[in-house]
Amino acid sequence: MPRLLTPAELEIMGALWEMEEAAVHDVLSRLGGERAYTTVSTLLRILEQKGFVRSRKSGRQHLYRPATGKGAYQKATLRDLLARVFGGDAGALLRSLVSTGDLTAEDVAQLRKLLRAKGP
Repeated sequence: MPRLLTPAELEIMGALWEMEEAAVHDVLSRLGGERAYTTVSTLLRILEQKGFVRSRKSGRQHLYRPATGKGAYQKATLRDLLARVFGGDAGALLRSLVSTGDLTAEDVAQLRKLLRAKGP
């Protein structure tokens, strides 16, 4: 089972995926809000320990960059969701997604195109 990120870790990773490499204060600025510098710094170190982030020293600061791509994490998370929630039944996941009504006409068109390309 892949390691899943907490909501706070995922928010930090989202910022890093956008910026590609950043110091703690850069991530803090990107996130905005009421987070403390030490909180962001601690979360980055935790992400590094978990293997999601790598760091390098640049002068007196550390620069952090994703060690896991966004697409790879999305795929791993989806596989985990599929296994745990839908018992590995991809059809059930798709039916649930379609039945929620949250798909736009463009989403449906893209799904149709992917399914046609997949073939019988």
